[in-house]
Amino acid sequence: MILQPGTAVPVGATYLASTPEHVRWGRLPCEADAPVLSVESGSQVVIDTISHEGILEDQGRDPLAFFGSHGVGDGEVLEDAVALAASDHPRTWGVDGPHVVTGPIEVAGAEVGDLIAMHVLETVPRVPYGVVSNRHGKGALPGEFPQDGEVFSVFCSVGERDGRAVGVLPVAPGSERTVAFDLHPFLGTMGVAVAGSERPHSVPPGPFGGNLDINLLTSGSTLYLPVQVAGALAYVGDPHFAQGDGEVALTAMEASLRVRVGFEVIAREDALAAFGELVGPVAETAEYLVPTGLDLDLDVAVQHCVRAAIALLQARFGMDPRHAYAYLSAATDFRISQVVDVVKGVHATIRKSDFA
Repeated sequence: MILQPGTAVPVGATYLASTPEHVRWGRLPCEADAPVLSVESGSQVVIDTISHEGILEDQGRDPLAFFGSHGVGDGEVLEDAVALAASDHPRTWGVDGPHVVTGPIEVAGAEVGDLIAMHVLETVPRVPYGVVSNRHGKGALPGEFPQDGEVFSVFCSVGERDGRAVGVLPVAPGSERTVAFDLHPFLGTMGVAVAGSERPHSVPPGPFGGNLDINLLTSGSTLYLPVQVAGALAYVGDPHFAQGDGEVALTAMEASLRVRVGFEVIAREDALAAFGELVGPVAETAEYLVPTGLDLDLDVAVQHCVRAAIALLQARFGMDPRHAYAYLSAATDFRISQVVDVVKGVHATIRKSDFA
């Protein structure tokens, strides 16, 4: 089923379409931006997101033609993606980023010092296909790939294996042989607005969240972010169907999602009790607490993540920092979220069951 704007929206749901007036393209919201929707703490919002793959200039900025060249009919291309690509939305190719985010959403009562919890309740593919791209000078091997040209994009379809949805990727251009991999849809970008009047570039993540690319943020997970401005002004975007830790080629399997997100304000005193002094994003899944570390230098990002993990263990479980450090060394994996977004990302996976 193709989820065009406004179709198959649950009755009674608060819905935010990803029409050109409801999105930012290449930049993230800041304090000066007016919200496109206002909700109370505890509200749930059904939000459409648009993948940037297939609408960018180096792919022709014509999604009907781009996806049509891969056998996708016009009716299977998202109308909001077509509208955005054809619009004069303010964005400078080669200067601004590629990502499209929907928002910002004002959450009433959120103040600087609070946390905003973004609960990912549902992630539904809007289309049965996606794209993985590598671009010149980007990715983990910028001097080696793409092997020719400025961009190499691989079209992936969605298939089924053993009763579950999988991504299907050809082993070579034009080949009928394929490799299949499980889909784990998630939002690569979740964030809150920064203070001031300058919109951040969409690529590097920061304390505000943004392009974190943590593949654990699937349905059932929560991202906690320190509020930067009154009302939080939250946003989501950069939808993925699947991504390996590291995202080494530059992109994941990029494809548009419809998501249902719950927004909750956590007052500062409650936030301190649960997380300590939180200066950056922390995620939570059914299995893990997931502190993060961000820096231009991957080694420093790891150090930031370890410090955040120690502080979290002190606040949540009353651990002595020396014992927390020992526990992390013995029992916790530190994973590379991504190495391709200028600022490197690391996240730790602390098993909640260890503290049952």
